Amino acid sequence: MEHRDIVIVGGGMVGSSLAAALSGQGFSVCVLEQSPIAPFAPAQPPDLRVSAISPASAAFLAGIGAWDKILAMRATPYRRMQVWEGDAEQGTLFCADEAGVAELGHIVENRIVQLAATAALLEKGDIDYRCPAGIAHIAYRPQASQLTLADGSQLQARLLVAADGARSQVRDAAGIGITSWDYPMHALVASCRMDYGQQDITWQRFTADGPQAFLPLAGDTASLVWYQRPEEVKRLLSLPDAELIAAFSREFPRRLGGIREILARGSFPLTRRHAQSYYKDGVALAGDAAHTIHPLAGQGVNLGFQDAARLAETLIAARARGEDWAGVKTLARYQRARKPANLAMQSGMDAFCYGFANDIAPLKMLRGLGLRLADKAGPLKREVIRYALGLGLGVARR
Repeated sequence: MEHRDIVIVGGGMVGSSLAAALSGQGFSVCVLEQSPIAPFAPAQPPDLRVSAISPASAAFLAGIGAWDKILAMRATPYRRMQVWEGDAEQGTLFCADEAGVAELGHIVENRIVQLAATAALLEKGDIDYRCPAGIAHIAYRPQASQLTLADGSQLQARLLVAADGARSQVRDAAGIGITSWDYPMHALVASCRMDYGQQDITWQRFTADGPQAFLPLAGDTASLVWYQRPEEVKRLLSLPDAELIAAFSREFPRRLGGIREILARGSFPLTRRHAQSYYKDGVALAGDAAHTIHPLAGQGVNLGFQDAARLAETLIAARARGEDWAGVKTLARYQRARKPANLAMQSGMDAFCYGFANDIAPLKMLRGLGLRLADKAGPLKREVIRYALGLGLGVARR
């Protein structure tokens, strides 16, 4: 049986970035990823799964050597973000210059982020990365968990990190419960070729049926997101391309412009999950294994990167002080730093989702007033933007 200080189960965006952040700190780290990642080619159409990478997340990725790799592949900066309700197209416009930054964020395909983070950890030279690496069994034991891989090999870990997604095998093996519920809508996502050229704005419109979103991608491509009842999403997905384009054009606002081509389409259900604890003795949860959030503002992966940054900082600091870095006192510090912040973001997204999903006249009036006031809030608006971007938050750096 092989022994490692830390075994990270899941080499996705969060797991790979955590491993890279732990490199060079004296830990023996192994990353287990089940599925190889398809390589990137510039001529490929954009993937359906994309994220809005905040400046704080970009700084973290830069610190581990991944951000330059992302920019060398494909990332689309956006400098403006507009939020409004209904047909009025009046609401709040957030601009990068109001926050004193070059851009509000970048829209990046999830696969590209994972490719870059994996390349960064492989460059470190001290991370044991195994892919494909299926797991046959996990036996949780405080500070000495044992994993049996699909090929029959075995690993023992002082600290087992769950970065294996919403249906975490590690979380289940450790007996950590979750609180969860399904949202009454699914997300229809389509990557499209547009009449407009490169854009630098992302917008979100709230309707009584559900939100609609536009995310700019490279060149004349964009990602359209349409939150709707599950049965309506199923119907829309069954339409031929021409009819789906007509449905987008009919229901989305005029500023969408024309859709020339649908490159890909898909859908996914929406579920909120939150682990009842982020740790046990010798186990820590990060990213979707700890929490999933309504994707309304694209904050899910940013929360995961903040988890990875804080967990790395906590483990490195505890080791430097000679503490039991895999024990409950250390991991409790990680939870205190991350669980309330993640819960606050979950609750905020729920407030937007449910607060705008109705046509009750007094509420519509209050919502419209709130958006107009937010647009004129001056210094307060600037601070809200900076908080949402994660500016000023600590990130783990090498």
